[in-house]
Amino acid sequence: MITGIITFLLIVAVIGSILYGRRLIKSEKVDAVFGNPERAKGGTHWVIVGTCFLMLSWLYYSWDIAKSLYPNSANELCQVAKVNESLLSLKYLFPIEERQHKSTAIIKRENININKYIVEIQNSPDLINQDKEKFISLINKTQLMIPSLTEEKYLETDIKNIINELTNRIKQLTVNFPKDSYPPALSEEEENKRIEALKKQKGWGATGMEVPPLPETKTGLKFHTAAEELNSISDEFFAMKNHNTEYLRQSQEIFAEIKEYKDELDDSQELEKTYIKEIKKLVRRIDYASIFPPNALDEMEKSIRAFDGVQKKEQGAIRIKDALLFPAGTIVNSGPTCAEDGPGRWLPKPSDTFRIFGDLLRPSVGFKMIPMIWYDRYFTWEISSSQFCWKSRT
Repeated sequence: MITGIITFLLIVAVIGSILYGRRLIKSEKVDAVFGNPERAKGGTHWVIVGTCFLMLSWLYYSWDIAKSLYPNSANELCQVAKVNESLLSLKYLFPIEERQHKSTAIIKRENININKYIVEIQNSPDLINQDKEKFISLINKTQLMIPSLTEEKYLETDIKNIINELTNRIKQLTVNFPKDSYPPALSEEEENKRIEALKKQKGWGATGMEVPPLPETKTGLKFHTAAEELNSISDEFFAMKNHNTEYLRQSQEIFAEIKEYKDELDDSQELEKTYIKEIKKLVRRIDYASIFPPNALDEMEKSIRAFDGVQKKEQGAIRIKDALLFPAGTIVNSGPTCAEDGPGRWLPKPSDTFRIFGDLLRPSVGFKMIPMIWYDRYFTWEISSSQFCWKSRT
């Protein structure tokens, strides 16, 4: 509130000083010679303009004006950031934020690695032909595993059902999200817990650059609940692997050959151990990757695009506040915390600066556990500094 009043007074001072300067120019002598000392007198109003502009810039770029005019704006942006962060893990699978499907990118990357390994092994002068043939055979078998993940005929019914279930959950979220009734009311016990947690939550700026993560407004609660649902969907999706029967047969065969080969090596065959370890890593990367047939996730991609459009539309005034009052940055989310990302992160807010100085003067706080002002039980008061100490009794 005080910052808002100061901002208003600074703007009034700037406008008043400019108008006064314009009026003064009309009454000055226009034929005065450059360097005339008479013209160097006054000009205080221009000093006021410059000083006020500096103060306004500090207030604006430290995001203190946003904090004063809309105290809950950072908290709401935190909830929006949660949704964007939750969506990011799903969106990167599709050509939404990326240029191509993640599966396609993984396959291209691993095919490049496979070709590189084959050339390197063939040109290695330190490997015998028998080892070269073994390594190339394993690499070729690894490359043949990929079609078992990308062909529609190998996709099992259980995986299809999970994909359809997750897609329907996103579609249902898209339908419910714009409604005023979303999120559904919590039970009395859950609501009481939420209120108690909000009471314990510190305000924006109380913990430095961090922003209070628990939603404080109805709009913020809507985005927070949606982010939790998206996180649940994301976790279930990435826990699912397209390891069909054909893929498992091929991978088990490859791992068995790798184990058999490693068991035959002795301690002196470091080069062979290095190559077989790299081949095993290659198989593991394909094993951990989320690779699906090209059309298996089309409906999920459409549902993610639809929800992304709806949630951006529902941001409404939050996007305007972000664009106008959070210059050169925004609020970002990472796990359970939200933080300032921009000039508000490193530029101290005037209100926080004066609040900290005020806290330093409180006997219960002080500086590094040494109070600057304190009282004793005999009504003796002391003011201490690095240069003097004055004591008086009443």
